[in-house]
Amino acid sequence: METMFMGINGTEMVILVIVALVVIGPKRLPEYAQKLRDLVRQLRRMAEGAKDNVKRDFGDDFKDVDWQKLDPRQYDPRRIVREALVEEDSAIREAKRREQDATSGTTTESTSAGSNPASTETGSAGTASAGAGAATAAQRSPIERFQAQHAKRDRSAPAPFDPDAT
Repeated sequence: METMFMGINGTEMVILVIVALVVIGPKRLPEYAQKLRDLVRQLRRMAEGAKDNVKRDFGDDFKDVDWQKLDPRQYDPRRIVREALVEEDSAIREAKRREQDATSGTTTESTSAGSNPASTETGSAGTASAGAGAATAAQRSPIERFQAQHAKRDRSAPAPFDPDAT
């Protein structure tokens, strides 16, 4: 049973009532319950009044606001970092794909130009593979770099400790 009080369930409410009976006493409890009821009603009236004032001040623009986009709970730092890494990873892969397409297009053009096919293909392929090896080492995504470092780590040795860092 969920009540209007910020996530207090039925069992917790019973415990609060028992504590209130012990602390306040059974003779004064109805008086304090009346004061609590009046306080809650007054807070609700104030909240409604504030909401009406905001609606009146902002007019029709207030209805167009997407409150879901402004909810701070949607900003999970882990999700933001994960999405940024995926975007960077896909951008790097796209650049590699374009580079490979351009390299294969150059090989085809030079072969069709009438030069020696064996020497042209070997020369351009050797240059492309050397360039691609250097490019992949420099343009690996953060995820690929992490996986490479993770594979290199020696599990039998303890993690490095820097006494100056603490």
